[in-house]
Amino acid sequence: MALNFSLIPADTKLDANGDGQPVDISSSESRTFFCRLTISEQKEQESLDVSIWGSADGQEFGKTPLLKLPQQFYRGTTKMVLDVALRSEVKFLRAKWELNRWGRVAPTPMFVATLDLEEVPPMSRETPTRRALLTGKV
Repeated sequence: MALNFSLIPADTKLDANGDGQPVDISSSESRTFFCRLTISEQKEQESLDVSIWGSADGQEFGKTPLLKLPQQFYRGTTKMVLDVALRSEVKFLRAKWELNRWGRVAPTPMFVATLDLEEVPPMSRETPTRRALLTGKV
């Protein structure tokens, strides 16, 4: 069964830099995840940087993220793929976010966001490729 989980729970109000809770991915078959960052509310003149970090023990997440999503300024959805298939030491994932605000008005940045991950199922070795179907060789 494919893993589906949130590194930033649905409609979380982000008004300060922070980290999410670690999520255990050790039961993942493919270790490849479709990531969907959705921003449903935001103020003007601010940015949101979200990254995904990996850990072997759920405590120490190192100094470099596994994936850094593009900087966001507005409402909408950003999609990326995270592949940790070659990083066998990674057993836990967590999100980290950084907020920045410039200009006038209220000094506190605020976003309402969700970061969902959905495991991409492993590809079957018996599944013919499109090229094989076009050439008639299966």
